[in-house]
Amino acid sequence: MRIISGKHKSKKIIAPHNLSVRPTTDRAKEALFNILNNRYYFDGKNVLDLFSGTGNISYEFASRGIEEIISVDRNYNCIKFIDSTSKELKMNISTIKSDGLSFLKNCKKQFNFIFADPPYNYDNYSEIVSLVKENNLVKKDGCLIIEHDNTTSFNDNNIEIKKYGAVHFSLFSF
Repeated sequence: MRIISGKHKSKKIIAPHNLSVRPTTDRAKEALFNILNNRYYFDGKNVLDLFSGTGNISYEFASRGIEEIISVDRNYNCIKFIDSTSKELKMNISTIKSDGLSFLKNCKKQFNFIFADPPYNYDNYSEIVSLVKENNLVKKDGCLIIEHDNTTSFNDNNIEIKKYGAVHFSLFSF
């Protein structure tokens, strides 16, 4: 995987083989960030990266100047890898070892962007959306982005779906 743009543009990041994760493809990530760059200014913003895995999305946000990033994953090895990579690249990424839904249930902080990339066979996609809405976790004019495959769909009026091969992003506006 590589960082697409920003301060660390073209930086390759090699994740350990013992991480059982599926990083967002460079093609899909580049397309998503093209959309976000055209809609939002990143200065002074914050991000919550749920089910962060290798930290691929967190690094991209950090490279583009996001002020604060919290990466949440339940896998200790993923957290350890994100910590070491962000330290090496001098990125402002904080990590929390937790299940994504548990974190959302207890979270009191608001974010400009929440990115969630659970496993594609995940059963609780709609609960992510519900918890984010119920707990008012996205700031005004912010968005929730959920990465999923073509078998997942949402019933929501404030949603935009972008498809890049097998990767789908559902963007929820607030």
